[in-house]
Amino acid sequence: MKKILIIEDESAIRRVLKKIISEDNDLYQVDEAEDGLEGIEKIMKDDYDLVLCDIKMPKMDGVEVLERVKKIKPEIPIVMISGHGDLDTAVNTMRLGAFDYISKPPDLNRLLNTVRNALEKKELIVENKRLKKKVSKKYEMIGESEAITHIKNIIEKVAPTDARVLITGANGTGKELVAHWLHEKSERTKAPIIEVNCAAIPSELIESELFGHVKGSFTGANKDRAGKFEAANGGTIFLDEVGDMSLSAQAKVLRALQENKISRVGSDKDIKVNVRVIAATNKDLKKEISEGKFREDLYHRLAVILIKVPSLNERREDIPLLINHFSNKIIEEQGMSPKKFSKEAIKLLQEYDWTGNIRELRNVVERLLILGSAEISKEDVKLFANK
Repeated sequence: MKKILIIEDESAIRRVLKKIISEDNDLYQVDEAEDGLEGIEKIMKDDYDLVLCDIKMPKMDGVEVLERVKKIKPEIPIVMISGHGDLDTAVNTMRLGAFDYISKPPDLNRLLNTVRNALEKKELIVENKRLKKKVSKKYEMIGESEAITHIKNIIEKVAPTDARVLITGANGTGKELVAHWLHEKSERTKAPIIEVNCAAIPSELIESELFGHVKGSFTGANKDRAGKFEAANGGTIFLDEVGDMSLSAQAKVLRALQENKISRVGSDKDIKVNVRVIAATNKDLKKEISEGKFREDLYHRLAVILIKVPSLNERREDIPLLINHFSNKIIEEQGMSPKKFSKEAIKLLQEYDWTGNIRELRNVVERLLILGSAEISKEDVKLFANK
């Protein structure tokens, strides 16, 4: 049932509006408020699909109601109700975010069309938000264990913000999946997430990779080149294995975080950037700090939110789900005949010591699908898992 709130100080107008709307559709629940303050209180307490609001009212006028609602519940469409002398103000409210305005006395057809259109817009907004919350299957996090559920709950809270996140955990645990979830559930999804594997880039090239360079700044710099921070502008940069970054590069990253600006190697020109930084590491950064290998001030800038990804050994209850997920994916990708894992095979795999974590489990599943029987047995696991 759609919930509509009418904020209007004239009771006769309220009755007319409610009668017209209610008679058009018995699935509308129409509530009333006789002034702006009461209207705001009702909006704070309840979830409305549409608000019709008079402009001239005692205690709080319609313009102020509009401005406040747009701050607290921006997804609610608001239709302003204007008297003859309020038309200029009504037009101005459109600039402030009102969906439409209706003149007094209300024209029946215009009112009903406006209500229907506004409710359709609300449905589109809700659907877009729902779709936005969906993460592409490529980066799906499989698991129902307490540890994984805890991480998913943190992501739901943190993703819509611009808070920096430091993801820790051993190799192969899925730190990059957490980073992609954070980006895809954020407000930055129209811009890219740019990944930088700090461990894979030679220390002498990491600064150029991150911040770009100008022609002639070093041997091989044949032309100006933008770095990853510029490429990620408006989006997210994911600094994987950030613990392997050189101290000089750390200093530049710290400046970028402090001032939201970078400079290319060989240039003193500042470039403004608007980037959310997510970092990941398999190292104990506090130990690295004590050994002088990582800057403490950078650590505190990166670790606004800490997410520790558990090892596979710490979430063994998720192994059956992961086996099923990887099996389906590998069979589809390689066009193989479907195969099942016996309960005994799954139980044995749950008992193994997974030093390589999720990455190792996927490799073992693929090997068993290729080499194992039509139904993968406990004996197949003993033969081919190579544990």
